[in-house]
Amino acid sequence: MTPEDARARRRWFTILAARFAGFAGAIFGLMLISRAETLAPKVLGIAIVLSAMAMIAIVPPALAHRWRTPPE
Repeated sequence: MTPEDARARRRWFTILAARFAGFAGAIFGLMLISRAETLAPKVLGIAIVLSAMAMIAIVPPALAHRWRTPPE
């Protein structure tokens, strides 16, 4: 494996890790919403879900754009 291949593989796994972290955060927020009995934890759960969804939508494309191969 060439060093470029190894770097590309590390970057790919970093993008996947960012996606999985967002999914885990969204699931955690949904669990918090479903199990909360008062309003404060439900609002916190909603905030966690919204921030996780934003992370899923913003972070992986931003990393891919940052690491894109320059045109020749």
